[in-house]
Amino acid sequence: MSTKHEQILQYIDDLEVGHKISVRQIAKELNVSEGTAYRAIKEAENKGYVSSIERVGTIRIEKKKKENIEKLTYAEVVNIVDGTVLGGREGLHKTLNKFVIGAMKLEAMMKYTGAGNLLIVGNRTNAHQLALEAGAAVLITGGFDTDDEVKKLADEVKLPIISTSYDTFTVATMINRAIYDQLIKKEIVVVEDILTPIEETVYLKMDDTVDTWYENNGETKHSRFPVVDHNFKVHGMVTGKDVLGVDRSTLIEKIMTKNPMTVNEKTSVASAAHMMIWEGIEVLPVTDEYQKLKGIISRQDVLKALQVIQRQPQVGQTIDDSVINQFIETMDSSGEMVYQCEVTPQMTNHIGTISYGVFTTLVTEGGSRALRSYKKGELVVENITIYFIKPVQLESIMVIKPTVLEVGRKFGKVDVAIYNNGVIVGKAMMMVQLIDR
Repeated sequence: MSTKHEQILQYIDDLEVGHKISVRQIAKELNVSEGTAYRAIKEAENKGYVSSIERVGTIRIEKKKKENIEKLTYAEVVNIVDGTVLGGREGLHKTLNKFVIGAMKLEAMMKYTGAGNLLIVGNRTNAHQLALEAGAAVLITGGFDTDDEVKKLADEVKLPIISTSYDTFTVATMINRAIYDQLIKKEIVVVEDILTPIEETVYLKMDDTVDTWYENNGETKHSRFPVVDHNFKVHGMVTGKDVLGVDRSTLIEKIMTKNPMTVNEKTSVASAAHMMIWEGIEVLPVTDEYQKLKGIISRQDVLKALQVIQRQPQVGQTIDDSVINQFIETMDSSGEMVYQCEVTPQMTNHIGTISYGVFTTLVTEGGSRALRSYKKGELVVENITIYFIKPVQLESIMVIKPTVLEVGRKFGKVDVAIYNNGVIVGKAMMMVQLIDR
């Protein structure tokens, strides 16, 4: 039987998009405490199908698919720009496809403004009205208000009209930054992107017998299965090794490996790979926060996903991407491969020297490239010791010189030295685990 928390989440999930909800209303309708209702609403917000807006309340929004993650809802815009909703609250859940800066004559402005747009403009009441009539929402900058007729129109067409105290340039920058951040998230592959869903997952019940394992093994040719109770909560894993020499009438519960390692849907594929390789696991159950089975991932799934990630162009660049893009391969005087990198403003800390985090990225990338020249495949950094000897200032040219000390079947060791103007400024010892493709 589901808990009250799960019942509330299901209730919220079943609501129409755009429906307004409150802690008190849910507590009353479902006969639960306000504390329980509040926790469930917060979880729904974390899952992306509820949005809380200051001075408006909490509304049910459509959960965005990963391919549409770069599209913001008007509700998200309100939170990004610390806005006040002047009208059209019922349209806050809608998604905008582009925003238009209203810094031109009215006629020209309307040529670029259409349905699903967000017009960013100052206190030009005519523009507010024409934008709403064209199917676009309006964001008024500079903290200005608008006419009551415009607010009434916004309510009628169910398109929000929002006011913010920021200027137009700042607002555009803030929205661009939010979209950019979401693009980076889009590129991070998580377990839910590659899992075999529960509908296609073969699992065993705790009161099944070893004979059932043999039946499933014959049908699927797989030997590893999660073990669940009647509420689909994961209690164990059973493999071919567990059933070897065991009577076929023995209950699975008696021979399974209890409390197995699991991952949730939002775990990154990189984290899952590290866990599987380090622990020697071939199959991981994927569970929700209540340990209920959602599917499985295999080591093959994870390694295939990692290879695809490497081949994909990154739309939104992280700081690591920006740093690594500075790398230039060259040869030193002794004929060994080294890497050069210039210290840009983005790579510095508050006192204008290279930050420790960027220094770590340089060391890791240099060492990884050196190891990959010896052995193709994926690698996971297991241990790194860094000696940050001297500060490196802005616009300095650094030379990263990795020296591979040892490459085995499973592990590799590399020493990395970083120089500036011929003087050593840092050293590191890095140990990695190598993963064959």
